[in-house]
Amino acid sequence: MGFLSDIRQDRTKAHVVPLAVFMALLAPFQLTGWLEWKHPDAPWWQHYPAQWQYPLQSLVVIALLLFFRKNYTIKWALKPLLVGAVMGAVGIGFWILPTQIHSWLELEGKQEGLLKWLGVMPRHEGFNPQDLADKFDGNQTIYWWSLVMRFFRAVVVVALVEEIFWRGFLMRFLLDRDRDYWKVPFGKPAWISYIVVTLAFILIHQPVDYLGALIFGSLMYWVAVRTKSLLACIVMHGVANLLMGWYALETGKYGLW
Repeated sequence: MGFLSDIRQDRTKAHVVPLAVFMALLAPFQLTGWLEWKHPDAPWWQHYPAQWQYPLQSLVVIALLLFFRKNYTIKWALKPLLVGAVMGAVGIGFWILPTQIHSWLELEGKQEGLLKWLGVMPRHEGFNPQDLADKFDGNQTIYWWSLVMRFFRAVVVVALVEEIFWRGFLMRFLLDRDRDYWKVPFGKPAWISYIVVTLAFILIHQPVDYLGALIFGSLMYWVAVRTKSLLACIVMHGVANLLMGWYALETGKYGLW
């Protein structure tokens, strides 16, 4: 128990390990396509591996967050909560704008050149909760399980694990790498933290989302510096992902999430 207690009290591990595990549980499958088999006769867990990988990833990581929970300073207050919610809506508006422009202009299929890099793409190929239900003759219980777990991952797990690392740890670490970076106040502004954290945030997304990630990451940095609140950042990320999921379902642009 002493060993586990020491790990639980390690503030750096508490901020870094959950995201590292989050990435490790999915990155090998996404990079190699291992286990995926797009064939009509493939079992559901090979045809749609994300349908079990995402829930497994979410449950493991939320368990880690609960294990380390005493290391996170999330102060509940109305103002940062409201700021986070409003900025989440603003930020995700910029993120989905390019694919909405694709629809407004009634463009056909995938684009090339500048439009491609601006994200003006159809975005229809992606996680559809109906896919798993259809493998089981349209079973609606399975549909709702898939849908709820997808939103749980996006709105709760992703918002917590990323903001705890990006804003809670990395912004501080970059400002005092050789000494006690935990003495650096949350949201302390500096060009190095803005550039490195925002660039890293961009690079973990698909190229089609780079512009949206740049704008969203910049707004998130502003929220962190302005509010000095990890809560505001988590709420902003969670609201953004909630609205993105709703938009994806309403428009069939499942490639967004």
